[in-house]
Amino acid sequence: MNLPSNQPPSPALLQILQDLASGQTDVEAAAESIQASSIGSAADMQTVPGATVDLGRLARCGFGEVIYGEGKSTDLMTQIVQTQVAVGQGCLITRIDATAAAQLRRVFENTRYNPSARTLRIGCGDENLDPIGVEGHSTHVAVVTAGSTDAHVAEEAAETLAWMGVACERIDDIGVAGPQRLLAAVPRLRAAAAIVVVAGMEGALPAALAGHVATPVIAVPASTGYGANFAGLTPLMGMLTSCAANVAVVNIDAGFKGGYFAGLIASGIANAKSEAASAEEA
Repeated sequence: MNLPSNQPPSPALLQILQDLASGQTDVEAAAESIQASSIGSAADMQTVPGATVDLGRLARCGFGEVIYGEGKSTDLMTQIVQTQVAVGQGCLITRIDATAAAQLRRVFENTRYNPSARTLRIGCGDENLDPIGVEGHSTHVAVVTAGSTDAHVAEEAAETLAWMGVACERIDDIGVAGPQRLLAAVPRLRAAAAIVVVAGMEGALPAALAGHVATPVIAVPASTGYGANFAGLTPLMGMLTSCAANVAVVNIDAGFKGGYFAGLIASGIANAKSEAASAEEA
C-alpha cells in the first residue's frame, strides 16, 4: 500500500532544499519551486496520440492513473499502458470488453483479466496480480453484496483493492430479505478497516449494516432490480438519505469508486500502524 508520505523525497525537492541551504536561492523562490513540484510539472506528463498520461499521479496521490476502457480504442489503451509500464507503474483498466482485453493480453505478458468485473490489470515484471487475502494482514477491506446479482460490481471493487495492494474479504448475499445472514456476518465486518456494500433493489443494506459497526461504510447503489429500481436511482436516493452517519455513497454500479475510497482509508490506517511501530522500535 503506497501513500505519498511513505515515499522518499523526490530528487527535485532535494535539489531545491540544497540550493536553499547553500544560499543559491531565497525562501520565496524555493517556496514557489516546491509548490510547482507538488502540483506537478511537464515531466510528470507524457503525451501519446489521443491522451496525456499523468505519470505524476502516483507521487501526488499515492496511486497511479487508472484507465477507463469504455470508448477507448485498443491502440490507445496499449500506448497508455506502455507509457506507465515503462516507468514501473502497474496498470488498472476498468470497463474493458473481452475483445479489447484479449488483444492487450497478447501485447503484455503479466496480466489479470476479470470478465465479471470487466477489469484488466497489467503488472510490471513478475509482479503478483492475485487478489490479496486477509490472512497475515492487520488491515483489510470487506466487500459485501446484498444479493448474488450484485457480484459484478463487487468484483470491480475487489480488483481495484488488489491493484492498490489492499487485502480484501468478500462477504456475499447478506441482504435485508434474510436479516439473520447480516447478523451472522457482523463479527467479520467489525474486523474490517472499511466496508464496501453493493446493493440494488431498494438499497437498504448499507444503512442496516452501518448500525452494527464503528467503520466507514461505502455504499454502492446497483442497477439490479425491477422497474421501480429505475436502473439504480432508487437505491442511490435511499443511500444518500440514510440516517446512518457512517455511510458515504458513490455512483451507480461504481465498484471502482467504492473500492478506491475504501482502499485509501485502509492504506492510511496501515501506514499509520507501520509508522507507529517504527517509532516504537526507534
